[in-house]
Amino acid sequence: MMNKSGLIGLPLSNPSGLPWRSINEIACSSALIVAPHPDDETLGCGGAIALLRSLNCHLQVLVISDGTLSHPHSLKYPANKLRELREAETLSAMKLLGVEGNAVTFWRIQDGSITTQYQSAVASCRAYITEVAPEIIFLPWRYDPHADHRATWKLIKAALDDLRLSPRLIEYPIWDWDWKQRGSLPASLEVTTWRLNISAVVELKQQAIAAYRSQITDLIDDDPEGFRLTSEMLANFTHPWEVYIEENL
Repeated sequence: MMNKSGLIGLPLSNPSGLPWRSINEIACSSALIVAPHPDDETLGCGGAIALLRSLNCHLQVLVISDGTLSHPHSLKYPANKLRELREAETLSAMKLLGVEGNAVTFWRIQDGSITTQYQSAVASCRAYITEVAPEIIFLPWRYDPHADHRATWKLIKAALDDLRLSPRLIEYPIWDWDWKQRGSLPASLEVTTWRLNISAVVELKQQAIAAYRSQITDLIDDDPEGFRLTSEMLANFTHPWEVYIEENL
């Protein structure tokens, strides 16, 4: 809906009104899931991952940032140990969803540093996508309130601009689910927002989310400024559907 400023809002305030699509409409032989941080792939795309794997789609998961600033002052989990923990959580979550460890790649860019390593990251991304040659790329929503999520979208888009490959791009929201952070969008942006039915695997997705104990429990209890996903935020990712956005071409 457009407001007086000429901006539109992403229709997440009433997702139950979004049109449905089935997994058969996005079935493919190969897909790439791009996550800004360890856990975004499960929160945003866990249902799609499980459903695509059930159709024998070849999946690769690329995690850009290392997630070590979620608890920057923990003495029990300094950066190296926290990185190992978060990667282990990702591998556990992906195994539950049907993705083996050799299909998961961690680039280990420190949180908040994508833009400072942008040129080298674009080159690496270009080479990676060329090797994987996915038919579909799931990537974070370009206007996500989190800077790392926006930088990840920009990174993938820049890499594709120099390639002959033209995979289908499907964007997933994360922090737009928090209405306090959700922004408005340019009215000129033409996108289609839809829901994927994941009812058949929603319990599996919930189990995968539970693998991220560092993000949803008090496992790391010695950092007063440590991050933890609230129950209210988590509730947005445990519906029998997932929301996706595609640009109208």
